[in-house]
Amino acid sequence: MPAESHAVADTHELVLTRRLDASRARVWEALTRADLVRQWFAPRPWSTAECEIDLRPGGVFRTVMRSPEGEHVSNVGCYLEVVEGEKLAWTDALAPGFRPAERPFFTAVITLKDEDGGTRYTARALHKDEADRRIHEEMGFHEGWGQCLAQLEEVARSHA
Repeated sequence: MPAESHAVADTHELVLTRRLDASRARVWEALTRADLVRQWFAPRPWSTAECEIDLRPGGVFRTVMRSPEGEHVSNVGCYLEVVEGEKLAWTDALAPGFRPAERPFFTAVITLKDEDGGTRYTARALHKDEADRRIHEEMGFHEGWGQCLAQLEEVARSHA
């Protein structure tokens, strides 16, 4: 498994960073194209049944994950920041168009940097309080997001 670091940056934040063996351009595509996101976004044996991306601040980022038993879990959020090839930030605290959401849980900030012929991927999950951070951690943030990251790397390396 690739070298990876996990951290609790503060009482409200979880961090996962790893060097991916794929170019930043390919990682960016795997993060921002719905057809590619569907291939890696849920930790196996779960799958991503649906994905909708409107890649702009205020645009929608929506996924529907499917459990092996057929249960569907929908997640909808709003992009906050899009810096081509470098940074994505989205949150479920806001619905598309920056409208307040009912039950916010976290904001994701993904950064990409070139590193040794690959890409340094860093994910920060920002929570409103320590309790939500702890819940996310106990849900398996590091294991699940780490598995998805390995799947993202596979997709980034293999898509044409």
